[in-house]
Amino acid sequence: MIVVRPFEGEAGQWDGFVRAQEGWTHFHLYGWRDVVKQVFGHECPYLAAWDGNDLVGVLPLVRVKSLLFGHYLVSMPFVNYGGPLGSALAVQALVLGAADLASRQRVKLLELRSRAELPVSLAVSHRKITCVLDLPPEGSAGLWTALDAKVRSQIRRPQKAGVTVRFGHDQVHPFFSVFARHMRDLGTPTQPLAFFEAIARRFGHDVWFGCAYLNDAPIAGGCGFRWNDELEITWASSLREHNRIAPNMLLYWSFLERAAKEELRTFNFGRCTPGGGTHRFKLQWGARGEQLWWYHSAWSPKAQATPSPNDGALSWGPRVWKHLPERVATALGPRIVRYIP
Repeated sequence: MIVVRPFEGEAGQWDGFVRAQEGWTHFHLYGWRDVVKQVFGHECPYLAAWDGNDLVGVLPLVRVKSLLFGHYLVSMPFVNYGGPLGSALAVQALVLGAADLASRQRVKLLELRSRAELPVSLAVSHRKITCVLDLPPEGSAGLWTALDAKVRSQIRRPQKAGVTVRFGHDQVHPFFSVFARHMRDLGTPTQPLAFFEAIARRFGHDVWFGCAYLNDAPIAGGCGFRWNDELEITWASSLREHNRIAPNMLLYWSFLERAAKEELRTFNFGRCTPGGGTHRFKLQWGARGEQLWWYHSAWSPKAQATPSPNDGALSWGPRVWKHLPERVATALGPRIVRYIP
């Protein structure tokens, strides 16, 4: 008989199980619990399924609760994937356990952001996709040859303008300077610098920070995570005033080139909305779209998704946010975005 209860074991036991499961992602690792609790102070009721003394399933959950936006249980907030891992019976038991927890606590919405279809009966949304590219066994040379001529030309443009790319954890602060400004320009609150600093400390070589520079000033930046033979760029930004020389093209190529040289097999461009501009940007690299399976259970019949600044009731926010001084937006953003999972 499978029993679901809060996980009380060690991080190594959790991660050992996760890494043995098909379809696991970086965001299933136990270190995210430490990062989220440390930076945001959110409760993390991680669940485990047991068959006797055997661990047969895990489900990372984070509680995001505020008076303004409501009460959510999400796996995983702020990132692209989560959801239960384990045997089919364990997955079903974990989802039932999470739904029961959400119902008893009158959670507005339980959302499980799975990358694959699950054997459960919850309602599912396909409003997001991810875009992936298979990296050739010939390495970066084969990858360059496979790119469309127009894309290669766009990569050369920033190179001719003198743009260079640097990698390392010393790029966290330069990355954030670009990211925060870019988010303000989009009208979206930024994550705090402390979030990315904690990620760098906790995950070491599994997280890549890269920045594109022009005259020693960062003008584009990205943060990506490596697991198995895959790398995903989870956050990427560039400054609008440099769009003409397309530094984001060289930035992405540099991440791709490094992934190919390290003999990774899959490059993941991260999630996007089907048919949008970001989707088209990713497809030009030869990537293909993969449907995401975001399952949800709502205590409130009106709650079908976690909150977004673009929601009708909140749509005034981005219009105002774009006009805030950068310093003000960077200071206020983390106080808001911590409640938007």
